[in-house]
Amino acid sequence: MNTSRRDFIKISSLGVGGAAVVGGLMPVKLFGKDTDFNYDRPDLKRLPTYCDVCFWKCAAWAYVDEEGKIKKVIGNDEDQLSRGRLCTRGTGGLGLHYDDDRLRTPLIRVKGKGENAEFREATWEEATTLIAKKMTEIKNKYGAESFALLKHGDIGKHLDHLFQAYGSDTIAEPAFAQCRGPRDEGLKLTFGESCGSPESTDMRDSKCLVFIGSHIGENMHNSQVQEVSEAIDKGVSIITVDPRLSTVASKSKFWLPIRPATDIALMLAWMNVIIFEELYDKEYVAKYTTGLDELKEHVRPFTPEWAYSITDLTPKMIRESAYEMAHAAPAVVIHPGRHVTWYGDDTQRTRAIGILNALLGTWGRRGGFYFNEKAKVPKYPSPDYPEPAWAAKDLNVDLPFAKEGVTNRVIQASVPGTTLPHQVKAWMVAATNLTYSVPEEKSSFLKALDALEFLVVVDLYNVEIAGYADVVLPECSYLERHDAIRASEFREPSIALRVPAAQPRWKSKPGWEIAKLIGDKLGLGDYFNYKNYKEVLEWQLKQMGTSYEEMLHLGVKNLPRKTGPLYLDDIPDYQFNTASGKIELYSHELADAGFDPMPVYTAHPQPPRDYFRLIYGRAPMHTFSKTVNSPNLNDLKNENNLWINPRVAKIWNLKSGQEVWLKNQDEVVSTFPIKVRLTERIRWDSVYMVHGFGHKNKKLTRAYGKGINDTEMVTNIMVDPLMGGTGMRGNFVTILTENPNESVES
Repeated sequence: MNTSRRDFIKISSLGVGGAAVVGGLMPVKLFGKDTDFNYDRPDLKRLPTYCDVCFWKCAAWAYVDEEGKIKKVIGNDEDQLSRGRLCTRGTGGLGLHYDDDRLRTPLIRVKGKGENAEFREATWEEATTLIAKKMTEIKNKYGAESFALLKHGDIGKHLDHLFQAYGSDTIAEPAFAQCRGPRDEGLKLTFGESCGSPESTDMRDSKCLVFIGSHIGENMHNSQVQEVSEAIDKGVSIITVDPRLSTVASKSKFWLPIRPATDIALMLAWMNVIIFEELYDKEYVAKYTTGLDELKEHVRPFTPEWAYSITDLTPKMIRESAYEMAHAAPAVVIHPGRHVTWYGDDTQRTRAIGILNALLGTWGRRGGFYFNEKAKVPKYPSPDYPEPAWAAKDLNVDLPFAKEGVTNRVIQASVPGTTLPHQVKAWMVAATNLTYSVPEEKSSFLKALDALEFLVVVDLYNVEIAGYADVVLPECSYLERHDAIRASEFREPSIALRVPAAQPRWKSKPGWEIAKLIGDKLGLGDYFNYKNYKEVLEWQLKQMGTSYEEMLHLGVKNLPRKTGPLYLDDIPDYQFNTASGKIELYSHELADAGFDPMPVYTAHPQPPRDYFRLIYGRAPMHTFSKTVNSPNLNDLKNENNLWINPRVAKIWNLKSGQEVWLKNQDEVVSTFPIKVRLTERIRWDSVYMVHGFGHKNKKLTRAYGKGINDTEMVTNIMVDPLMGGTGMRGNFVTILTENPNESVES
């Protein structure tokens, strides 16, 4: 391992500025194997699991002593996603199990709402009886479809089954409209498929990596960080386009500090250089794409000189970075990102990323994008689901490329007098703190909450959305439960098993049991024809040619590919899953629907005088707001801070560590203050903070009042007209040096 790779992993694991807390860490390795822990002790039992701290779901081993206490969680050496290593979050995720701030018992609201809500403790029998009673009433009065499920994470699979058996397919998750949706739909419009999750980026063999606002190393996606590290070892060239010098930008040959909201202009200029200087892969483009002539005429005026005044990037920067990509092709990854809901034209922005990859011949090529494969897990036998009269997708009436439920549409359908074709009357919200993940637009979210006839919240913690719930149910941590078989997309398909390493703490329960308890009370017992989810796993694993006992021993099992080779060059006469059978540089599907068939740059508003664009991102030790209260991970980072350029700070007379408040363009003022961090690593027209902080619930004892909740500042939403993604980076903030909320305890 050379110095550059070691440094990248170290910086990624700690996060930018995280080195200050190293002295206070618990004795675990931040990223890698712990050689100080004795795994061969006779008093330890090893049990398979897979991490649930983020969606990467790395396979792992939990080590348990004779008293039933979990002592350690480490990566499984055979897992392609962890390769024996857990990241900071996975290593510190044991704190979720031991956190005494967790929900302990079912709760029923007796008074007030939101921050003023009061609850009483209830038994599971009482809570699930009430839920089943209300679900029956809602179904009889309005139809089962009017009860919506808004969810995230593994519990979603169990609750999906419950709701579909009940008769509702009004199901959505923020991961689509608030995160990856524009990326997936943009790539499908171009290649006929998306890049999967984990993404099918062949970065370990890349010669050039291009990150456009994709913060690899801060969004700690395990295998990707390891592959970028390997590529650094091999001398990969990195191009980072970001108004902030992120962790990966610090390892880049080219850091392009672009003016925010101008990414499409840059990519059109790159296309201009690549096409008109004949740097594109002529053989690949001729064989696999359609629409080159139309694209050539489209980008003709978009020269680097044209882009200069828009992006603040010099023509020399634009040309040299384009040459860098072209000379490395096809071993190039222009990464499509993950959280891509920025400016409302994000599907088209992803189209631009896809077109650039196509011009360079990267899709289906070594060092570019491989064809991933996912294992098929057989469905446990149960009756067919009833056919709902309508589904969440039917709320997407003017979003022709929204192929999943859009969270904001479900919220809008819950507001009385909605213009949408259907009305939603009740929600179940599971493992997603909507008040911190879904932006508020003209208070429609609060109006929906006030109008709901019933709300159930299922979570590990007493998060803010729970303050509006009629019933709150405590889910146990991932280390305390059986769960669905993990089947991840990767170079080879694989499966992983999760079993309980400890008993559920207090009166919390696993998601499968919560779904079954409610289902049985609804008279849906035939859909839950098992006493314990272990029976489901045993049946499924037997159908897949293995067994529960074998998986207890292996933890993860890699399976042979069945869908063909990894790369396009090994597949004769390959047909893409598009109408033309080719990569569509010009999209007739978009044109026929009345949209631009090729990406077009549209100028977005820039910050007014005395305001700055609010940019938010991730910290490698946290997953959204999910882990901020977890003891181990909170020790690493317990609050966010506000990155401000020193030149701005001098004009505003701001000092490092000073507490300030923010006010946005709609006069919304932050509840809590945030500490200033002065750094040259941010443009003068922008400020930056990590997402997920500023919790208002005092029961989250470590997270309460620490920093600012960026979502609170996001009131201007630019909706993607193709698929409903909520662009959230068009919000501007000004800085207040005196507390505007004297009545708020901070």
